[in-house]
Amino acid sequence: MTSTDPNDWQFEDAETVKRWIHQEALALGFGDCGFLSVHHPLFQKQIKQLQAWLAKGYEGQLEFLHNNHDLRANPALLVEGAKTIISVRMDYLSVAPKPRRVEDNERPNHAIIARYARGRDYHKVMRSRLKKLARRIESMLPHWQHLNIGADQPFVFRPFSDSAPIFERPIADAAGLGWTGKHTLLLNKKAGSFFVLGELFLSLLLPEDSPVTSHCGSCSACINICPTNAIVAPHELNASACISYLTIEHKGSIDVQYRHAIGNRVFGCDDCQLICPWNRYANMAKIDDFAPRHGFDQLTLLELWQWDEQTFLDNTQGSPIRRTGYVSFLRNLAIALGNATASTIVIEALNQRLGEHGEILDEHIVWAIAEQKAKLKLQS
Repeated sequence: MTSTDPNDWQFEDAETVKRWIHQEALALGFGDCGFLSVHHPLFQKQIKQLQAWLAKGYEGQLEFLHNNHDLRANPALLVEGAKTIISVRMDYLSVAPKPRRVEDNERPNHAIIARYARGRDYHKVMRSRLKKLARRIESMLPHWQHLNIGADQPFVFRPFSDSAPIFERPIADAAGLGWTGKHTLLLNKKAGSFFVLGELFLSLLLPEDSPVTSHCGSCSACINICPTNAIVAPHELNASACISYLTIEHKGSIDVQYRHAIGNRVFGCDDCQLICPWNRYANMAKIDDFAPRHGFDQLTLLELWQWDEQTFLDNTQGSPIRRTGYVSFLRNLAIALGNATASTIVIEALNQRLGEHGEILDEHIVWAIAEQKAKLKLQS
């Protein structure tokens, strides 16, 4: 059955309700959804794993990960009256990458922005769609009051998308949306990993879905490809060494040991996904919000380097790229320009911005100029 019209359905049990919600989720542009109890035992297990991970110092400047462990361990505390979590995924690719290739490295003078960040901020898209799903569920409550799922009680819901202390990926894993790959991202046999996740907490009591089996096998492509060796072991990431962390979350100077490895990536990194065999099955986005804006899939490093702060703010309106901040974005660009093809034009452009935004940016500009001069000397 594919119709979401309630008149076409006979709601005999909670599983039928779940199927209706699933069809409605697909109609709203989600790639899939799964169901999990707010009291699932995974939360206590994940807290112990998080605390062990934090003890290794892998979090870098992500101080928030030390907070709200009580909420992470008991998500029922986040939304009073919530009984079920609907975990959803949303595909975001606008162009299919070539299987098992990192073509980003073949464009050293272009600015590489992670594919999820080239369009509208997915957090806003996700929460908006989840609210619509919740309202459609709410409109169905009269059809479900004969079932023992709480449809005859006041309806409570709250959408999340990377916006609360929630074990987002483990929830999706346990709800059957895929399995956790060795790079710590969720993988799906029919959709790869180029998707974002969200959650809808609601007061209906619905049966849980079952997790799926891992299909990574002996493959270690994601571990081997990581430019900074941030995947220290299968399923274990040193976030403080990850290019996505360094170019987005990290404030201040980026350690020299990572600068060559960053290459031309100025916001995020897709390498471990691009090389993954399962992403030959990656799905294209179902909604237009993920289409690249302002040429974020083709801008050169020098073009971005010329942006003043107002241009940056104008072009990152409603974009996740704004999260990094203007000066940190210039810092990332300076590193990328240092790694770009040797050119006196690049050196001139770098020199022009010395002294504009403080010592930290100047440090990266000086490093980039030295890298460019060293490459030019080798050519002469």
